[in-house]
Amino acid sequence: MQTILITGASGNLGQSLAAQYSAAGDRVFGTGNPAVTLPGYTGQLINLTQEADANAWVSQVIDSCGTIDSAVLTVGGFAMGRIADTTLEMLNRQVQLNFDTAYTVARPVFLQFMKQGRGMLFFIGAEAGMQADKSAEVLAYGLAKSLLFRLAEIMNAEAVGTAVKVFVVVPHIIDTPQNRAAMPEADFSSWQTPGSIARLIQEVQANPQQYPSVVVC
Repeated sequence: MQTILITGASGNLGQSLAAQYSAAGDRVFGTGNPAVTLPGYTGQLINLTQEADANAWVSQVIDSCGTIDSAVLTVGGFAMGRIADTTLEMLNRQVQLNFDTAYTVARPVFLQFMKQGRGMLFFIGAEAGMQADKSAEVLAYGLAKSLLFRLAEIMNAEAVGTAVKVFVVVPHIIDTPQNRAAMPEADFSSWQTPGSIARLIQEVQANPQQYPSVVVC
């Protein structure tokens, strides 16, 4: 039985992850709406922009289970805007939503992984954070997401010689009701479902040596 942390566990991708890990018999601890009920799943409403709250949550899981096997950090937010449209306030908001909410959990989880000598951490990236030409229309979002790629590089460099691995999973577009409503004329057949991404993350966790640190799907 593994111990899995999922941030945004009540969201579209988070619910798929929580359901699949729970079905596999793992202990799943998530942030988000605590009304989501699954066997083996425990959810809490945590403000992940508050470092003390995030640290307390991770510490609570460690105290309860002793170790953490994997963490998948799905919380984020999206915003349109070119350079001309993007104020510093807008940029800071996107950094808070997409980087701060990941870093406050990733830091204590990574430190626990290094103490254990093993563990896998997954960030959810975006093409806009990986390629500059993809972020022209979504400047703040792309810049914020780009920080996750650099953080993963730094963590993997620090973890050399251990069984600690950090991955960035990069979906094209996730097939959610919200994205369909926002892009009603799009070709939904090319989008990834939350379930398919959740299965990919489980596959990477089971066979980490077969995948690069940046997994594009």
